[in-house]
Amino acid sequence: MTSQENPSAPPEITLRNFNLSDIDDLMVWATDDLVSRFCSWDTYTRREDAVDYMNNTIIPHPWFKAICVDDRPIGAVSVTPNMGSDRCPAELGYVLGSAHWGRGIATRAVKMVMSVVFEEMPELERLEALVDVENPGSQRVLEKAGFVREGVLRKYSIQKGKARDLVMFSFLDSDSVI
Repeated sequence: MTSQENPSAPPEITLRNFNLSDIDDLMVWATDDLVSRFCSWDTYTRREDAVDYMNNTIIPHPWFKAICVDDRPIGAVSVTPNMGSDRCPAELGYVLGSAHWGRGIATRAVKMVMSVVFEEMPELERLEALVDVENPGSQRVLEKAGFVREGVLRKYSIQKGKARDLVMFSFLDSDSVI
């Protein structure tokens, strides 16, 4: 039985590259204050700014994927590798439209990334994610996906003008995807 046959079942998701034609779908969640609350970017209010972000950041990024239901983006996931002699870790980031929270979609998307990223980036040994201490939903996503909570980094980052405590999570290439 598919999610269309059973509306209470979680939808099937896929990951794919973004296209500029995805701008309207991106605007659904990029304009939502609930979604951007813990993100490094501010809520988008102008379509032109989101188009610039897609053209200058998303599309040229080496590993930035749309989280899709029926091939329509409802969020995004990215893996940003470090450079130089510190290239064994990469940072995982993800965002999901608030209409889709609480359905296991973000956890499934993160697991999809974990199942392929170490093969696609052979120099990668560590995938890490930094989550605001006040964002328990995102912390739970990582825990359910099999990440290890390493600790709290106090006043680690300035987000929206305020020093924030962040929780460091990691998943190693030698860990098992659950």
